[in-house]
Amino acid sequence: MRPRRLKNEINVVPYIDVMLVLLVIFMVTAPMMTTASIDVPSVGKAAQPPVEALQVIVRADRTLALLAPGKPERPLSRSELSDEIAAAQRKNPEQAVVIAGDKNVKYQAVLEVMDDLQQKHVKRIGLLVQPTGK
Repeated sequence: MRPRRLKNEINVVPYIDVMLVLLVIFMVTAPMMTTASIDVPSVGKAAQPPVEALQVIVRADRTLALLAPGKPERPLSRSELSDEIAAAQRKNPEQAVVIAGDKNVKYQAVLEVMDDLQQKHVKRIGLLVQPTGK
């Protein structure tokens, strides 16, 4: 009778079982997790916006307004806003656009405005922030 030789291999079958159980647990619990809200708009040091920038104001109720240099603030719809900024871009292709989102507005609303502007090929888009009063 021959003596038995030792095998120097790791049996990974139990590890695969544990991994599959954890995968199922994460797949079941992931849809139940709530997302956190972030209070983004204030910063310690903020760069000054360009002097001739158009300001797109997104309010907490998702209404939009356009504030052009030397002109009063005008409330607009999303399509009117895109047309106004496209017209300003035709006059001056380097016209900067700054989006000022209200502190309580959903970030999705700001991104939708930014997406509309990018689809109109606006090159210079920025976000306006307010420095914290320290």
